[in-house]
Amino acid sequence: MIKKLNRTTASLPQQRKVKVLQFGGGNFLRAFADWIIDVMNEKVGFDGAVQLIQPVHNRKGVITDTQDGLYHVIINGIKTGKPYQETRLITCVDEILNPFENFEVYLKTAENPDLQFILSNTTEAGIMFNAADTNSHTLPESFPGKLTTLLYHRFTFFKGAHDKGLIIMPCELIDKNGEALKKVILHYIDHWKLSDDFKNWIINSNTFCNSLVDRIVPGFPKDTAKELQRATGYEDNLMVMAEPFHLWVIEAPDFVQELFPAHKAGLNVKFVKDMAPYRTSKVRILNGGHTALVPVAYLNGLRTVRDAVEDKATGEYLRNVIFNEIIPTLDLLSKEELHQFAHDVMERFQNPFIRHELMSIALNSISKFKVRVLPSILKYIEVKKQLPEHLTLSLAALIRFYKGEWKGEGIPLNDTPEVLAFFKQAWATNDAAVVVHQTLSNKDFWGIDLTTVDGLEAKLINDLKSL
Repeated sequence: MIKKLNRTTASLPQQRKVKVLQFGGGNFLRAFADWIIDVMNEKVGFDGAVQLIQPVHNRKGVITDTQDGLYHVIINGIKTGKPYQETRLITCVDEILNPFENFEVYLKTAENPDLQFILSNTTEAGIMFNAADTNSHTLPESFPGKLTTLLYHRFTFFKGAHDKGLIIMPCELIDKNGEALKKVILHYIDHWKLSDDFKNWIINSNTFCNSLVDRIVPGFPKDTAKELQRATGYEDNLMVMAEPFHLWVIEAPDFVQELFPAHKAGLNVKFVKDMAPYRTSKVRILNGGHTALVPVAYLNGLRTVRDAVEDKATGEYLRNVIFNEIIPTLDLLSKEELHQFAHDVMERFQNPFIRHELMSIALNSISKFKVRVLPSILKYIEVKKQLPEHLTLSLAALIRFYKGEWKGEGIPLNDTPEVLAFFKQAWATNDAAVVVHQTLSNKDFWGIDLTTVDGLEAKLINDLKSL
């Protein structure tokens, strides 16, 4: 018999102390950060509950309204070369609070002496200053504004006690997200003319951690939901599917690792002094691998990442790109770490439970190529004194891709009007040499004139003619 999922029907551990305030209750944080906290509770006695804060006005607190914060995370994918599935009932989420309905109750959460951490995932646009937030006495619209009011109340309530500062670990996908959030909070302090004592408490008693998060979370498994509900025995309308791979790199002082001991639970959470090498490796290997793969795979008649990786020729092409041309250009991490991450990436690309369309990755491919792939090409030339054969083929295929048709069929290009107009005009010549020269010399695309790279233009012309 399938039961309603709530704290009456489920067998649960004793109530835990709320150690974490989390801005946002979307699929990603629930299948990533809350899953990690739940594992820590079980394996290393973290003994912490999470209180969710609704960061925007127009979303209902469905988690607490319907299931008392309970839901399942369904892990599906490939792990160490074999199909892998795991189901976990998440019990660490305490409740969701709507500050738009009751600002005073929201502020009262800051009075919790057990509180240690702030987590957030409010989209890349969430960490922004909003001049329309004019004071600390009413609920601000922006997430940093809301957080500033909360921290100010905590500072006031605990009379500026140094040990009541918090550890703030944003998960928004922007570079140096902790530093960015701290900067906006200090802007609000000046904007609202709050005290210097409060500003000093923010700077000296709170810890803002830059972090990098990585896990694919497809969300609610609608195609298999009924089957999964039968297997768990619960009607769960909030279950979330995620891939096995997870990575959380946190740039923080040593004491943070002791308070958040995810590494002791066997989780892929790394506390580091400088996360730049990990960010660079992710952008070059994972994102760069995606971007280099798309035009080659598409022109070979493939339409998903998994199909491309499992195709013998295209899969071998991608392995050459990653292991033989990208990894040799990276020296900020050990070869063992780079190879392990690359093997994890290849497994993730093969996940049969995630349908990743090549065309969804192809969005704004020119700007993506500049950031994700071009640095590997230029570094490879610097290190090896020769052109990377497979990465340059990707650039030739990308130029051909932007012709907008292949074998008589249109390609639904999705890029800025300026990029599309450029290639339409260039391909009107129908001359490979002209198109390559105009593309490589376009500094708006690359920031430099790539015709000055010895041998690159001739190589691309030959590759383009061979496609």
